[in-house]
Amino acid sequence: MKQFLAGLLAATVLGLSGAGAGAAEINPAVIFDIGGKFDKSFNEAAFNGAERFKSETGTEYREFEITSDAQREQVLRRFARDGRSPIIAVGFAQQTAMNAVAAEFPDLKFMVIDTVVEQPNVRSVLFKEEEGSYLVGMLAALKSQSGTVGFVGGMDIPLIRNFACGYKGGVLAAKPDAKFLENMTGTTGAAWNDPVRGGELTKAQIDQGADVIFAAAGATGLGVLQTAADNSKFSIGVDSNQNMLHPGSVLTSMVKRVDNAVYAALKDAAEAAALTEAAEAAAQQNSPNAADMMEAAKNSFTTGTQTLGLKEDGVGYAVDDNNKDLLTPEMIEAVEAAKARIISGELQIHNYNTDNTCPY
Repeated sequence: MKQFLAGLLAATVLGLSGAGAGAAEINPAVIFDIGGKFDKSFNEAAFNGAERFKSETGTEYREFEITSDAQREQVLRRFARDGRSPIIAVGFAQQTAMNAVAAEFPDLKFMVIDTVVEQPNVRSVLFKEEEGSYLVGMLAALKSQSGTVGFVGGMDIPLIRNFACGYKGGVLAAKPDAKFLENMTGTTGAAWNDPVRGGELTKAQIDQGADVIFAAAGATGLGVLQTAADNSKFSIGVDSNQNMLHPGSVLTSMVKRVDNAVYAALKDAAEAAALTEAAEAAAQQNSPNAADMMEAAKNSFTTGTQTLGLKEDGVGYAVDDNNKDLLTPEMIEAVEAAKARIISGELQIHNYNTDNTCPY
């Protein structure tokens, strides 16, 4: 029986390599948060994951870009009423809407990123931002000539303070006497889409001596990267690989594999749909395997909370042709050694979300 189910699963996966029947069984939707799907950062990572699935399977998806908080529940419920599944909501601010709508539509599949929704039909995906931020913090300190590095966050929330805390920990681990500057852009959703303000905060940090500035601020971060480049300083991108935006100025990017999380959710939902269809066909033929096949279908799209860190390749730092000459072998060696210790569990990076404090 196990071999039979394994073969069926393998056939389903192969079917996903083209516009096969399995992939066509789902009707997904993606809701992007404030800043839009082309923010070159968090939302765009989700968009890239959805586009990768679409290009591989031919499966179309509906989408919506949130511009105000009032839209969240309205859009989510509209997609649910249309029978869209899975529905992927990008960002912590989707939590309340997701909790309400997922409970109303128990037969649909949902995924939310950067928050937890405790409904039986919701996959919640979190990331260990502190681990990736620690590594780029080390790179910042090792690159800095002034001994002063900066951080510009978006909305002042625990999630972004977790980036800042991990970054600070890495900075001080590499250079204990380093000076650390930190600013948040604002306290509302507008903080994710204000590159002018991001640039102003960056210039203020540069005036205080910062020569490497890490932006964790969505589209606001584009202003950080631009201002650093204009002033011949280094910046660090976030979520997506932003090294190509200002080659030679972006030291690295703390990548958060939202793209992989979105792709995996769509792939798992498609497999579940294909297996369900096969199980229903088997049941009509009174096959003794029908029940086991239906159970396999239920297990294809897992729900509950997933937390992705360095060990799971959920976070990391980007090296490519745009920045490889900025990183010395000694810098890479030091960061890779720390990465290995984190993955093994020898080095534990503090998560600000656990107690809203930063010990570094």
